[in-house]
Amino acid sequence: MFDTFKNRLELSGTLWTVTALRISQGRSLEPIGSDLPVVKDALGHPLIPGSSFKGAMRSRLESFLRGIDDNLAANPAIEEEWAIPSDVMKQLKEDHQNDADLTRTIIGRTDLTSLLFGSPWMASKFQVRDLTVIRDSWFGQYQERDGVSIDRDTETAADGKLYDFQVVPAGTPFTFKAIVENAEEWELGLLMIGLHQFETEQIPLGGGRSRGLGVVKLEIKEMRWIDVRRSDEPDRCDPAKMQDYLRHLIMEQETPVGEVVSPEQRKEWASQFISSLQEHIDRLSQAKTTIEAAQSSSNQAK
Repeated sequence: MFDTFKNRLELSGTLWTVTALRISQGRSLEPIGSDLPVVKDALGHPLIPGSSFKGAMRSRLESFLRGIDDNLAANPAIEEEWAIPSDVMKQLKEDHQNDADLTRTIIGRTDLTSLLFGSPWMASKFQVRDLTVIRDSWFGQYQERDGVSIDRDTETAADGKLYDFQVVPAGTPFTFKAIVENAEEWELGLLMIGLHQFETEQIPLGGGRSRGLGVVKLEIKEMRWIDVRRSDEPDRCDPAKMQDYLRHLIMEQETPVGEVVSPEQRKEWASQFISSLQEHIDRLSQAKTTIEAAQSSSNQAK
């Protein structure tokens, strides 16, 4: 899937904190300071891990897909609910001596979110850099807030449960950069839906969300699309396009590479994803029918 370069989508923009943000690095052991400091880089500036952004988007998209069919989005936290558990993967490797056949089988059995976001058996096509604060707009200030655990019986503060935590103030901008490589059009459509959720403040980040923390807004500055595939054979690269791409990288580094993605193109990708959903649903239905038939035959044989 990654042995041949086919296409690349580059995204850049700014992620703004609409409300205060708390992505904690765990309880501090320092005698002086916040009990729960936020994640920082080596220079003490606030940082949003790329995994936090990616994980929040994946979780939201999985919830959408499970609303249609549970098998469209596996649960990455529970191996028994993976699309391909470890024991099944081991059997697949034994049954397929040819790597190409094994790859096709794995792709055919992998759920939709894992095809884009990755899984224990498949690398991710979507890569998000850690989001660093924009230095010119950062004043070096954090906010300290108090928290307390409530005794559910007395409905008062529990003894010894007072603590404080650190947050990044509202209005703080972070640099957003991400890439997607070798994605199908429907996968790009799935990504566009996830990005739209961040653009419309629908996906919060970090802890304290029930308190109103973590509301963020993504502003996409630019998307650039590089596609070196043949127009008549999408599974093969066009040597001339690849040479032009490499020449541009080497000779014209000051000029951005690729075509700017228009709003119409984003909508087209999203439409392709929605259209392809029915194909995936039909495939799942056929697989269930095959499994039920095999189980029925096995029970009759017994």
